[in-house]
Amino acid sequence: MFSKVAMDYVSPIGLIAYRFLIAFLMFEILRWTKVVKIRFEKKHMKDLFLVALFQPILYFLTETYGLKLTTSGEAGLMIAMIPIFVTLLSSIILKEKPRPIQILFILLSVSGVLLIQIFKVQDGFAFETWGYLLLLGAVLSAALFNIASRNASKQLKPYEITYFMMLYGAVIFNILYIIKLLSEGRITHYITNLYHLELIFPILYLGIVASIGGFFLVNFALSQAPAHITSIYSNLSTIVAIIAGALLLHERLEFYHLIGSIMIITGVYGTVSFRRHHEKIRALKHD
Repeated sequence: MFSKVAMDYVSPIGLIAYRFLIAFLMFEILRWTKVVKIRFEKKHMKDLFLVALFQPILYFLTETYGLKLTTSGEAGLMIAMIPIFVTLLSSIILKEKPRPIQILFILLSVSGVLLIQIFKVQDGFAFETWGYLLLLGAVLSAALFNIASRNASKQLKPYEITYFMMLYGAVIFNILYIIKLLSEGRITHYITNLYHLELIFPILYLGIVASIGGFFLVNFALSQAPAHITSIYSNLSTIVAIIAGALLLHERLEFYHLIGSIMIITGVYGTVSFRRHHEKIRALKHD
């Protein structure tokens, strides 16, 4: 919702640039005041670069331009596939294989998201090949980010991973935005855009809460649990969006919202609870 408000005043790439610049500057304040300690060690740079490459760089670019070529319904359907790709790739790359019953619950949760997205489609389907390829790139980027962050968390703290994500995001997206403004002869807009007070609060929220807070929590979760477990929680964002739409935007609740939400929650609960059950059994056998 904050993105929607902000894009009345700035382009999508501009919003992303400001968002990560604010996030990085806030993190720098935390670093300089020694609230957090960031290690700049050469041996970790490859892992950190891979994390930042997949998320935010490739994910935001492919999703943003994929959305331009497709409808919101198509984008929602594609993005809903992320937990499935995370499960497949993590089992191959990280050797973290879910139990068969967990796979069923993951599919149930994803099906709940798909059900809601299909019923929500009002703008039809564009069937634009490049749009689908870009959205597939976003799905793969998100999946590979989960794996890269999970791997990096073996040696790095979650806030260190998040710091470098903000750093790379700020550098790359601001360079791209400045190039865009220069090519259009509007470089002064880089500053004058910020004269709109209506833009400031969304940027602060997206930069500090959504970027720093959101990505830190994701990285922390990935340091504690397998990627296929943490990725399934992303489906709950659909339910949050439904509730927010009903309470804040007075959107109407439909029967498919209820059915899909029950499927999502059941799928998430089943995926997580069977992991806990398996860990208890394994602990008993070890004892």
